[in-house]
Amino acid sequence: MDDRKLLVTAVKAADDKRAENIVALNMKGISLVSDYFIICHGNSDKQVQAIASEIKDKCSEIGVNVKRLEGFQEAKWILVDLGDIVVHVFHRDERTYYNLERLWGDAPIENIQSEISQ
Repeated sequence: MDDRKLLVTAVKAADDKRAENIVALNMKGISLVSDYFIICHGNSDKQVQAIASEIKDKCSEIGVNVKRLEGFQEAKWILVDLGDIVVHVFHRDERTYYNLERLWGDAPIENIQSEISQ
């Protein structure tokens, strides 16, 4: 599976469920865990769960199975492990608290806005 296709699929899935402030960080050469982090948030527990479920479903449709899904029941910070891409779906307050964008501030931001608007 092409990383870019998987990245676009996950980003579009999050956007379809109205995820806010979607950011994709290029983690190549920075993290041994994955090549990309996608970070987004929802405004309620139900929305956070819906975003994670949509990402899981859309990735399954293109033949990519989720390796690990953590935090679904609590819906404060759901981690969706797609292998080379890890998606962090936060509840709004948790995202502000953990501020992963600042923690990984040396990671370049991928231009995904054109993908969302298609």
